[in-house]
Amino acid sequence: MNQHTATCVPGSDEWLNQVTESIIEPERRIIDPHHHLWRKRFNRDYLLDEYFADTNSGHNIEQTVFIECHAFYNKEAPEHLQSLGETRAIAEIAAACRSYTDQSTINGIIANVNLCLGEQPDLLKSVIQQHQAIAGTLLKGIRHSGARDARPEDLLLPGRAPPYLYGREDFRKGLRILGELGLVYDTWHYHHQNVDFCDLAEAVPETTLILDHFGTPLGVGVYKGARDAIFAQWKEDIKRLSRCPNVYAKLGGLAMPDNGFGWDRRDRPADSDELVRWQKKYYLHTIECFGPQRCMFESNFPVDRLSISYPVLWNAFKKLVADFSESDKHALFYATAAHVYRLTTPGV
Repeated sequence: MNQHTATCVPGSDEWLNQVTESIIEPERRIIDPHHHLWRKRFNRDYLLDEYFADTNSGHNIEQTVFIECHAFYNKEAPEHLQSLGETRAIAEIAAACRSYTDQSTINGIIANVNLCLGEQPDLLKSVIQQHQAIAGTLLKGIRHSGARDARPEDLLLPGRAPPYLYGREDFRKGLRILGELGLVYDTWHYHHQNVDFCDLAEAVPETTLILDHFGTPLGVGVYKGARDAIFAQWKEDIKRLSRCPNVYAKLGGLAMPDNGFGWDRRDRPADSDELVRWQKKYYLHTIECFGPQRCMFESNFPVDRLSISYPVLWNAFKKLVADFSESDKHALFYATAAHVYRLTTPGV
């Protein structure tokens, strides 16, 4: 392991390169079902060059799915149409990916649409159809996140959702329309909203829901020092949620600064053994409840890049399930994502 200890900015290449590891199972096929692209966030761009640098860093990342992140919006358009700018930009980047035969491809887009337009079904369908006209078969679903906390000032990534979004009937109608259109729903929220999400999942069984980042157990601000109590309640919430057959779980996103592990404030990033040591219980509990066929590893890059590098993160995932059967590993790293996002091998 590189012993370079120079002081540098967390998330920078110099900082991340202080920890290097041999790639575990470099031949294993992987779909990364959760990453973002943007300009000038966390003091840097994360565009095609940066994406390639990570996905080509040793693991066999064949395909990825872009998740909306309020980037590239057309601020001159009406509010409900501004996110079309993001879909257009990502569709163009995905097309550029396909011109490289030796790189991973962005083979899916989860766009942002205001699902509270469910009270106006014709308008909601029109907006979604405009995203489809731009992205074509790349459009796999919608993320209208429910994340909201009483103290957003404590968080690096405060959610934007209105109070109790999941309980709103106009939102639930929007979700049902999404299911009718054959699209999935991704969401991100905080641990104290898991119960509300369980209620939502039970109320819209006809729509496939994907829980991002374990429901984001927080560990900063008023939640600092409460990790054990939060985990105990989180375990029960995940168990209840797993009883909803329409829900899938993404395994990752626990290296965000708001999770409170503090790796983003250190002189050196986390290594794979450290992630396994601190976070294994979240991963194994979720897999035990949902089963590998309803779970998929995710990078959540470049957000988790503030704590750990891309190749080290995927090493950690491989260590977490080293004793699993080959079929279960394939589900976690590839098959579940391919199924839920309807992904095919590019060019086939």
